[in-house]
Amino acid sequence: MNKYLVFVFLFLFQSESKSQSLFPKLDSITITAINGTYPNIDAVVISQYDEIIFQSYFNKFTKDSLHDTRSAFKSITGILIGIAIDKGYIKSAKEKVYKFFPDYKKPIHWDKRKDSLTIEHLLEMRSGFDCEEWNGTKDCESEMGNTNDWIKFCLDMELKSSPGSEWNYTSINTMILGGIIAKASHMTVSAFADKYFFKPLGITQYIWTKDPLGHELTSGNFYMLPADMIKIGKVVMNNGLYKWKRIVSDKWIKQITKRITEINGFSNVRISKNKTAAPQPTYYGYTWYNEAVKTDKFNYNIVFASGNGGQYIMLVKELGLVVAFTGNSYNSAKSKLPFDIMIKYVLPAFTVN
Repeated sequence: MNKYLVFVFLFLFQSESKSQSLFPKLDSITITAINGTYPNIDAVVISQYDEIIFQSYFNKFTKDSLHDTRSAFKSITGILIGIAIDKGYIKSAKEKVYKFFPDYKKPIHWDKRKDSLTIEHLLEMRSGFDCEEWNGTKDCESEMGNTNDWIKFCLDMELKSSPGSEWNYTSINTMILGGIIAKASHMTVSAFADKYFFKPLGITQYIWTKDPLGHELTSGNFYMLPADMIKIGKVVMNNGLYKWKRIVSDKWIKQITKRITEINGFSNVRISKNKTAAPQPTYYGYTWYNEAVKTDKFNYNIVFASGNGGQYIMLVKELGLVVAFTGNSYNSAKSKLPFDIMIKYVLPAFTVN
């Protein structure tokens, strides 16, 4: 069998979509992934108006393979907090954090600034904890993983600045959010999520990472199917609804996807090295991101969840699009290549010139 026939076989085997008849430009995603242009992409799944129209899998992954979502799961934790508020377990995002942990033993040298720490500060990455993963200056998550009680480790973390004063990205924040959900609901986070979120969405296959005491990691290392990532995106796309059933309030969805904090000097499009789009700043809301994609042919805002290695749930509301990416470009600028794919192949396929 010659190389051309092998290529065609791989193309047909790995790509399951309607794109060959309806959106031929999407087939280029599979072609470029196989030919090495995007070697670190594990899956691409595209849905428009609630129907999956394209899915392609690489590097021995299939549609039935669970994939680590890494920090994209932080955005799911943000939705779970909204559900807990809707259900009355939490009054609002303005509630103080440490009130949810009455059995927590404060250290002798307690930092009184922690008394002002709110759920909102955690959601916005403005807790003030002395951790910073964005620039890799102090990765507290690795240190946390070496302890038995991850919640206590996070609550004990020293402050670098007063809560609310600075934006510093850290997994500590979303880990505490998971602890709050568990304390407020009197359920494990996994039981809460299963009852109020995953089961209503028909999500049944996943793997939680837990600490030795059984606390679920709510900042990452959650394994799920890329097609189920699409379901998460649909909830956000439809302002809290899934198949016309209310999952979380539209008010909460609007809040978590707001452009609250501009991440200084950062642009996913710029890092992706795409040459046709003018780089725009990335914004952070309540665990979800925003970034505009502007070319001479289109201008769209992408709302997205993001995880190390190239894990994304992207929404383009004007086009009714939800796109899920998984990848293995860990700790690499190549993790931003999905933005290049969006600009070159996905968005043009749905843009009327």
